[in-house]
Amino acid sequence: MAPVEDSNKAGRVVLVTGANRGIGRAIAERFVAAGDRVATIYRSGDLPDGVLGVVGDIRDTDAVDEAFSRIEAELGPVEVLVANAGVTRDQLLMRMSDEEFESVVDVNLTGTFRCVRRATKGMIRARKGRIVLVSSVVGLFGGAGQVNYAASKSGLIGMARSITRELGGRGITANVVAPGFIDTAMTAELPEERQEAYRVAIPAGRFAQPEEVAGVVEFLASDAAAYVNGAVIPVDGGLGMGH
Repeated sequence: MAPVEDSNKAGRVVLVTGANRGIGRAIAERFVAAGDRVATIYRSGDLPDGVLGVVGDIRDTDAVDEAFSRIEAELGPVEVLVANAGVTRDQLLMRMSDEEFESVVDVNLTGTFRCVRRATKGMIRARKGRIVLVSSVVGLFGGAGQVNYAASKSGLIGMARSITRELGGRGITANVVAPGFIDTAMTAELPEERQEAYRVAIPAGRFAQPEEVAGVVEFLASDAAAYVNGAVIPVDGGLGMGH
């Protein structure tokens, strides 16, 4: 899928959280290639060329505010927010501690809330903006040993739809992308027999490339998607159909 072309797109300020690896990296690279000014809030690691990196912790409201202020000072108000940063701490329900549950929710759900809340200040003033929340097929489908992760990722759907009802009349859209199994370093760490079991369950018969998720995110951030709001778009090869 080629970069989406539209009259107002060139040079927008795009913030992709967690752009140092995997899906977030592919998303950031795609926006850079399209000519946008791309920034990220991240914890560590190297970044794609052309991405302004601000080290910060989305678990901390003050750190989020400071990171946004730095990005605004260097690039301008954030016009597109892609909330991609996320963590997993898998554990069976009966063994899962409060800390294992809360730590995942604090990054994946509350951390996303902190970034969205800060980004919408500028979007409301500009009366335009694009918010894309990166969820997961697990948020719809469930996953054994992933009560914490699934709860955090399904919560993003309620968040996006509530934002849509609040801000949809101000030229702001909030949508969710729900990737399935993606060919990333995290997936590669799974035992080969488990990878094969997952592939068998996917109608497409393969894992996705990160760039395939990035293409859908780019569309949702484009002028062409101005009337797509509060949607959940699976990118999972058919794994979660009907969920």
